[in-house]
Amino acid sequence: MSTDPAPSDPFDPDRAYRCSPRVALRPEPFGALVYHFGTRRLSFLKTPQLVAVVSGLEQHHSVHAAIDAADVEDTQRPAYLRALAGLAANGTIEQRS
Repeated sequence: MSTDPAPSDPFDPDRAYRCSPRVALRPEPFGALVYHFGTRRLSFLKTPQLVAVVSGLEQHHSVHAAIDAADVEDTQRPAYLRALAGLAANGTIEQRS
């Protein structure tokens, strides 16, 4: 029996996440290109600060902590949480135990 969360689990910013091992990030001046090897989907992270949050997820105990570490302004926090929820829904980031 696997303890990995199902992809349909709701996004919970109080939990620990990581960038999926099936995803490659390629830094660009605007942010990053994101390629998912499982779905063959190409997407974009539109700011370097969002790249810092996604790249830093593995080092933090929660999404909130990763956002704090990237110095995201409080006024931008809801937009970042929406973006990260979308990344979780499409499999770019995933919960970790």
